[in-house]
Amino acid sequence: MTRRPLAGVINLLKPPGITSHDAVARMRRILGERRIGHGGTLDPGAAGVLPILVGPATKLMPFVTEQTKAYRAEMTLGIVTDTQDASGETIRVSESFSLPPVRLGDAMAAFLGEIEQVPPMTSAIRVGGRRLYELARKGHEVERPPRKVHIYEMHVVAVLPRGTTQLVTGTRVLFDVVCSKGTYIRTLCHDIGERLGCGAHMSFLVRTRVGPYTLEKSHTFAEIEAAVAENRLAEILLEPESAVEHLARYVATEEEAARLKQGQAVTVRPQGLQGEPGYDGVIRVSQPGWGLVCIGRLDPGRARISPIRVIETASRRGDERG
Repeated sequence: MTRRPLAGVINLLKPPGITSHDAVARMRRILGERRIGHGGTLDPGAAGVLPILVGPATKLMPFVTEQTKAYRAEMTLGIVTDTQDASGETIRVSESFSLPPVRLGDAMAAFLGEIEQVPPMTSAIRVGGRRLYELARKGHEVERPPRKVHIYEMHVVAVLPRGTTQLVTGTRVLFDVVCSKGTYIRTLCHDIGERLGCGAHMSFLVRTRVGPYTLEKSHTFAEIEAAVAENRLAEILLEPESAVEHLARYVATEEEAARLKQGQAVTVRPQGLQGEPGYDGVIRVSQPGWGLVCIGRLDPGRARISPIRVIETASRRGDERG
């Protein structure tokens, strides 16, 4: 029987110590699939949710990376590093500051909403065709234009050691944050420290959510390897549509799905549209029994849907991989 390509999303729990690229390479070896990508870079030193898109689902990467993300971070006050996290060299220590904890809340509140961040030199952003971290390794620092990001929620979980009555050098702040794509948590920690006047760096980070994918339902490499060995991969391989459930949905007939897969637009049946499309008209189109057909765009008059990205699948959901 012809081997049907895998298609779907695996919610990987990335361990610290490897890059997101390393994680993708390992997943290729585990699954025996070349078409694998990830849904948003996670720093090598950080752990947490890293959605792995497999096969045709890799076409959905832009729609995963744009979704909101949630983190639990630890910020250490009074110590500034050249990488803005614990992996770097200490470049400044504030030995004489002592602030009441209420100042922390005021400082963090100033970063809620839309803010501008200057990307750290250790980021993967390209400037002049070179990634910033490549330049940083050679000791070069270049001008980086600020980027707009959005902090939706942020609150303190604990100030450590517990019972702390004054913020001093070495005080650690554990906090949760929900933010837009492109947000650098290490830079957020650095900037909060600067606002407090004592400096700070990120000493720990775990990503707890990317869109619908949560830490509680993520899987380690060992769990994924065991699922493959025991022919249980279907238990953890999520449908491609799970990556775009935030989009309004159009339920296509068999005839409409066939036309969309061929790149043709279809006339909208009002009863087939579920949810409210966004301002750009981008929606998901699925067919009962088959799953996601494509990502489409609804015209302003809501009369027609044109396919943007067709998701090729070989057979109905529920069929076994032969």
